[in-house]
Amino acid sequence: MAPKSKFSTSRERATNPLVWCGAIICTILTIAVIIGGIVTFIGYLVIHPRVPYVSVMDAHLDHIQIDYEGILEIQVTILIRAQNGNEKAHASFSDSSYSLSLTREVVAQLVAPPFEVGKNSSVDFNYVVPSSPIPLRPDQAEGVDAGLKKDLIIFDLKGSSRVRWRIGSLGSVRYLCRLDCQLRFHPLNGTYIPSRCSSKAK
Repeated sequence: MAPKSKFSTSRERATNPLVWCGAIICTILTIAVIIGGIVTFIGYLVIHPRVPYVSVMDAHLDHIQIDYEGILEIQVTILIRAQNGNEKAHASFSDSSYSLSLTREVVAQLVAPPFEVGKNSSVDFNYVVPSSPIPLRPDQAEGVDAGLKKDLIIFDLKGSSRVRWRIGSLGSVRYLCRLDCQLRFHPLNGTYIPSRCSSKAK
């Protein structure tokens, strides 16, 4: 007796319309993201945005004196420049504040109100910083006295400024310009020893 043949059948299941809709939506979103990336990249190449920055351009130690009791008196002039290298966008600076210290003692605070820097332009702030008499600890007074004898006084300048600028139709960008550097002077004649002091990336 011949064996009976066994046949197995299965019903073809129709694809759920919701699955098709989901696939179509995902495809559309993927294409939109790709197009958006291409547009952003082309816009970047066309506009070529540059990050605004702040720098110390010049300085002068107008006066420095310390008496036998360790009371310090100084006056420093510091020229800080805010630079905007973008040819198609203004830059807004705000919350600009920098502390000037000597032997870890803050001797002055440099601040500026909110301001605008035009396209491919710059704004200079000439800070004249006279300090009130500052009592120093014995070790701080010794450090200043040693610097006077070596004809080398070193200040620390630290602070930041918030910057906002618009990159065409791509939207606005916010950035924090930080300064953290040393300002060196010859106290005998007050001249500034030039060195790099900028928030601009190297």
